[in-house]
Amino acid sequence: MDMATDLGVIKQHLIDPEICIRCNTCEATCPVGAITHDDRNYVVDASKCNACLACVPPCPTGSIDNWRRVPLLRAYSTAEQLGWDSLPAELSPDELAAEGAAADSLPAAAIGAEGAPAGSGPAALGGPHPGATLPPWSAAHPYTNLYGPKCPEPFVTATVAGNVRVTAVGSQYDTHHIVLDLGAQPLPVLEGQSIGIVPPGRDAHGRAHHPRQYSIASPRNGERPGYNNLGLTVKRVLEDPQGRPVRGVASNYLCDLQVGDTVQVTGPFGTSFLMPNHPRSHLVMICTGTGSAPMRAMTEWRRRLRAAAGPSRGGAAPSGGGAGAAGAWGPGPSGQFEGGKLLLFFGARTKEELPYFGPLQNLPHDFIDIHFAFSRTPGAPKRYVQDAMRERAADLAPLLVDPDAYFYVCGLKAMEEGVLLALRDVAQQAGLDWEHVADALRRQARLHLETY
Repeated sequence: MDMATDLGVIKQHLIDPEICIRCNTCEATCPVGAITHDDRNYVVDASKCNACLACVPPCPTGSIDNWRRVPLLRAYSTAEQLGWDSLPAELSPDELAAEGAAADSLPAAAIGAEGAPAGSGPAALGGPHPGATLPPWSAAHPYTNLYGPKCPEPFVTATVAGNVRVTAVGSQYDTHHIVLDLGAQPLPVLEGQSIGIVPPGRDAHGRAHHPRQYSIASPRNGERPGYNNLGLTVKRVLEDPQGRPVRGVASNYLCDLQVGDTVQVTGPFGTSFLMPNHPRSHLVMICTGTGSAPMRAMTEWRRRLRAAAGPSRGGAAPSGGGAGAAGAWGPGPSGQFEGGKLLLFFGARTKEELPYFGPLQNLPHDFIDIHFAFSRTPGAPKRYVQDAMRERAADLAPLLVDPDAYFYVCGLKAMEEGVLLALRDVAQQAGLDWEHVADALRRQARLHLETY
């Protein structure tokens, strides 16, 4: 954007702080580094934004899709935006004229063009952001934004029905599986969606805490089938990504909840990180830590379909039954469900810090193919999910070009490039053109990234 122009109006890209759930998707997707954040808000730098719209489709709430016509020399600074609790009102034509701006003068750079610039994506792809922004073609229809600040109901009240620790006692990371009962209040969710949790109290500036996003760890028919409830995987945050001590406001609040306590829930959010529903579809799930939440949901839904199918009935819909809170990622009756392959690559520092490690050990091998990767096991070399993926290159290569195979990546942002490089290596080792494969994965909505 040419900020030297002294007349005219720009269409400034802004993020609505009232409905933003601070998931970092926009900042991770922006190809020009125009989006930044502090401990409160995500904002767009008008001097960097080229309105390429790359950040708009992945946003789970729509908070990113906001624009204001403002005089070029009065564009809202990032400092101003960081202090907002709500978006400013749109300026009227008279107000624009009073600023001396020509209302019909709108620089082309402020209007933007479809798609991110070529060559702007991660080094592993050398192109646009690799993740699909559309769901698999056979995914169920998701409902979104039923509750929130700008919805008829700002939140739904849920009651804690269970809170179970799912990492080994004594390990540094304290991860819990929390079950929320929604009573008679509707909150339809799908595997791969998320909700917002509103922590009580106020921040250091005296403002109410904004919602924090958590992926749903239970399948669409509930943690317990037939009940209006859902599960979350929550790690108590003790330090930030740089290793500095911190006490996460929402995670500590959730991990300390007792059965019978109530919480405020917003959402649901997410329209693309959804599992396919067509028969024989394959799922390749790659995750670290609490990035396992959506993988648990997908695995458990597939397990219930398989259990309901029985030895000869095919893919009948599941009904009744269920498993306990922590044990839901556990074994089910064997059958001949017409489902595709399930591959799970799950990473953590040690097995003691890996959520659901015990229940995962009991899943039938003919149901799911699991590969663990531990980076801090005493006396053993560091091993990451991308290392495990390269070891299974012979199995992954055919899936890269199989239109029925879907790849899901969830965890810390630091894992994303390593996983993409591993997929590139798998493709090239098999003699495949990686650029062609990557483009097909994106266009066919078969590669989904949710990193933070």
